[in-house]
Amino acid sequence: MDNKKCIGIFSLLILMLLASFALASLAGGSELKAQDAAYYLFHPNSSGIERDIIWKIRLPRVILGMLVGAGLASCGAVFQGLLRNPLAEPYTLGVSGGAALGVSLGVMFGIGGIYIPVFAFCGSALSILLVYSIACRKRFSNPTLILGGVILSFLFSSLVFFIFSVSRAEDVHGIILWLMGDLSSTSAPLIKIISFFILPAIVLLFFFSRDINILTLGDEKAFHLGVNSRQVKKIIFIIASFITGACVAASGIIGFVGLIVPHFMRKIVGVNHRLLLPASVLAGAVFLVLCDAAARVIIRPLELPVGVITGILGGVFFLSFLLKAKHWDIF
Repeated sequence: MDNKKCIGIFSLLILMLLASFALASLAGGSELKAQDAAYYLFHPNSSGIERDIIWKIRLPRVILGMLVGAGLASCGAVFQGLLRNPLAEPYTLGVSGGAALGVSLGVMFGIGGIYIPVFAFCGSALSILLVYSIACRKRFSNPTLILGGVILSFLFSSLVFFIFSVSRAEDVHGIILWLMGDLSSTSAPLIKIISFFILPAIVLLFFFSRDINILTLGDEKAFHLGVNSRQVKKIIFIIASFITGACVAASGIIGFVGLIVPHFMRKIVGVNHRLLLPASVLAGAVFLVLCDAAARVIIRPLELPVGVITGILGGVFFLSFLLKAKHWDIF
């Protein structure tokens, strides 16, 4: 891709990110005029209920959406390249199942509120550790990573269903809402913690762009090109998995972001991860923020979990992709 076209694409993505930020700041259960929202946005020390709506409810939610969307999309691009599998996504390796089990245990024992993200992250970390241990026994091969993640996901899902069967109805309802994926339960401390995990890790992934490009050629070719595929896979797996764990801990399980965004951006910028990763980061942030804005206004004044919107769009996208695609090889 020539430099002029590349600059044009990234400029457009940045403009779309700014536009989605502005649009999502206006979207919600209560209507705000654009001029009022702009005033309170640039006058944070003012008073009034509109100011509180902007600064305490909508802006934290928009920022969290950007972080989670960027994190999931970047991990999706990395896992699809690392595993050489077009259906790979951040949840392929069982991180979401571990997080769901952690949240279910927390709710079952009556621990909720701000501790839910902690239980979700601990469950994700447990899943990462188990998949890593299994893969290390089989020389970190792609089939082992995928099968290990799938098996653990089924195991964790069974344990979650067991917890459902012995829990109170109101507790089950709370777990199900979290499993749908939601950005409403956010706060400034949560955003700071999630930013600490997600942003530096995305930068680290970018430094491995060349290695990921080489790994898409296969382990044997990577070896001849001087890349220790086993070692690189371990490092990238750990970084991307902890990004996913942080995203899930903050927002629940939001599906399809890490699956459809990298596919779409690969069509636009190509398979070079030096371009694909930052493009996926920007597009993922835009996609999730817009989906969350839609979730807030479709049945206003009620709100839908954002995972419902991404699930519908993801299903439609992949159905059309399946019908149009001549083959599944993305590299």
